[in-house]
Amino acid sequence: MKRKFGDRANWRRITNRKFACRYVESDAFTGYVTLYTILSLKEPLWKSYGGHTFCIADKGYSWLQYYPKGEHYVVTAMFDNREQIVEWYIDTCRNQGVTDQGVPWFDDLYLDVVVLKNGEIFLVDEDELEEALQRGHISTQEAELANRTAADVLHRIDAHMFPYFKMSLKHRAEWFHNGDFKRDR
Repeated sequence: MKRKFGDRANWRRITNRKFACRYVESDAFTGYVTLYTILSLKEPLWKSYGGHTFCIADKGYSWLQYYPKGEHYVVTAMFDNREQIVEWYIDTCRNQGVTDQGVPWFDDLYLDVVVLKNGEIFLVDEDELEEALQRGHISTQEAELANRTAADVLHRIDAHMFPYFKMSLKHRAEWFHNGDFKRDR
């Protein structure tokens, strides 16, 4: 199982970045929110889903990441250099926490949901989940947790009860244009 950190300090592709974190407690969301802004990098990162190929990391791109308290997923809203949404990426996770330095992290359970800006939805990395189970990197219970979590996320998206799409667009507009995204603790 891979532990992933919100500041992506070990991401070698990125040569200069900004990272900010805040704790939010509201009716709509409780948990940590991070902003990872790419200032310079070695080369852009491109992904393909369902016949669409697009850039998810380049100079000026920003990733707004939600660590909802008590959930087994983390949501990343990826924005391009024009502040337009590229995609939402939902990682399933065993658990999440915060380092002593205040950096949120999660233990990745491999199975992910991708939602493109045009509304197309993809369940991805099922092969990685199966391989991790076969190699003993995760338990049967953890694989079942990943599958249950992904199914729940897909159900909530289908029922229009997954708040992160509108929330991330609203937060992107409000917090960043007002210069209000800072470390709150």
